[in-house]
Amino acid sequence: MAKSRTSHLAALADGTPLHEVWVQYKQQPTEQKRNQLMEHYLPLVKYNAERIHTKLPDEVDVEDLMSAGIFGLMDAIDGFDLERGVKFETFSAPRIRGAILDELRSMDWVPRLVRSRSSLVDQARKALEMELGRKPTDDEVASKLNVNQEEYSKIRKDAGAVGVVSLSRKWFETDSSKDVREIDVIRDPKQTNPLSVAQRRDLKEMITKGLSRAERLIVLLYYYEEMTMKEIGVTLDLSESRVSQMHSSILARLKAQLAHRTRELEAVAE
Repeated sequence: MAKSRTSHLAALADGTPLHEVWVQYKQQPTEQKRNQLMEHYLPLVKYNAERIHTKLPDEVDVEDLMSAGIFGLMDAIDGFDLERGVKFETFSAPRIRGAILDELRSMDWVPRLVRSRSSLVDQARKALEMELGRKPTDDEVASKLNVNQEEYSKIRKDAGAVGVVSLSRKWFETDSSKDVREIDVIRDPKQTNPLSVAQRRDLKEMITKGLSRAERLIVLLYYYEEMTMKEIGVTLDLSESRVSQMHSSILARLKAQLAHRTRELEAVAE
């Protein structure tokens, strides 16, 4: 029988041996014991949330990521097998990260980010234009914002996402009853195709609905966390061959769904 990797020397804040709490919880799960374990392992949630947060814009609240990660921790505690011989920290990390990534997909932080970045740049530019009597350079705007060039480039990238040109704006008048509009003479590269946006959104929803929790974790761990099939198997309590089989099945199913969706769109276009 494999020996549990939960340390017999580790203890909770009140001195209770950690392994003892695990054994009691697995023998008779109670909310009190689970809360004790969650409180002890909460730093794992904080660590993973902060690690993911470093790759995201500042406007994303790390507390929101931690709240999502707690659900992953709860799922890991319920699914952990003391006899598997795997450290709980190793077992729980993918579930915590998976819960955080799931939450990120549903969070509506992009509009707040775009508005914040755009407002920041606009205010600085307007203030400098009034002071200098001309359009300021990028270096002057960066200096006004008190940021270095790298950070300013990031701000410009975020702010650029809201660049809007009215395609109905009159370009110039003609002798006919129909004026020439902006859309008739210029192509705005910042504009996105509403149909493409809708298709990407539908595809994302279709893929999400088509996968179970375990299947989503396999995709995330393999493609985003770069784990091997064997490592995923240990984490999900599955054999390496079973993970590989599920991975192939996921790809085949998604390809079939995508092909079916493509045919539907083509039929509508005709």
